[in-house]
Amino acid sequence: SKAAIAITSYNDKFYEDGAKTGLFLTEALHPFEYFRLQGIEVDFVSETGKFGYDEHSLGEAFLNGDDLAIYQNPHSEFNVTIKNLKAASEVNASDYAIFFAAGGHGTVFDFPKADGLHKLAQQIWSNKGVVAAVCHGPVIFDNLYDTATGRPLIEGKKVTGFTDEGEVAMNVDGILKRDHLETVRDICVKNGGQYDQPPDMWGDYTTNDGRLVTGVNPASASSTAKKALAVSSLKGV
Repeated sequence: SKAAIAITSYNDKFYEDGAKTGLFLTEALHPFEYFRLQGIEVDFVSETGKFGYDEHSLGEAFLNGDDLAIYQNPHSEFNVTIKNLKAASEVNASDYAIFFAAGGHGTVFDFPKADGLHKLAQQIWSNKGVVAAVCHGPVIFDNLYDTATGRPLIEGKKVTGFTDEGEVAMNVDGILKRDHLETVRDICVKNGGQYDQPPDMWGDYTTNDGRLVTGVNPASASSTAKKALAVSSLKGV
């Protein structure tokens, strides 16, 4: 059984400087590297089978050292695997024990409406798999239901994710409001989840409520993957 890392298909201008948003690179790279180190096979999936990177996530503040070397090597296992990206409709939920939603502001555009990714996550959950999400990945919980009850998957559950304060600090809160886009916290509250406010918006912070695992920001991507594996049926090496 494998892990599916779900990524956004949205890749368009977003920031005030004209840069595009999309997948936040390390939020896919760090979970991928962690799962592979544990001997877990990984597939990347997006709603449409297409993706692009958030341009800010490629800047040296966020991408340096080993991560940069992996990104720049066309033959790295990460690059080879993400080039083989599948559309959600092309994969079989029974192949996966973990559904992991990576972030980047691109997700606020497509994850809440991503029927294919929702179906995949719902089936993995009903097969007693883990559903995990980091940073803006938890916006996937909008319109994501527990098929056994018909209720929102996160209803009554503890969830964390990128903070409203972080949106203000990044100077994108106005852009989100202008485009009627909801924050992680908005989506959590709307779907009856209990938003777990981290002590520090940029520190490594994760939470889990049984098989539901969430993390706050790029710094939390590895620990979210680690916690997801720990509560899954998969055994790492």
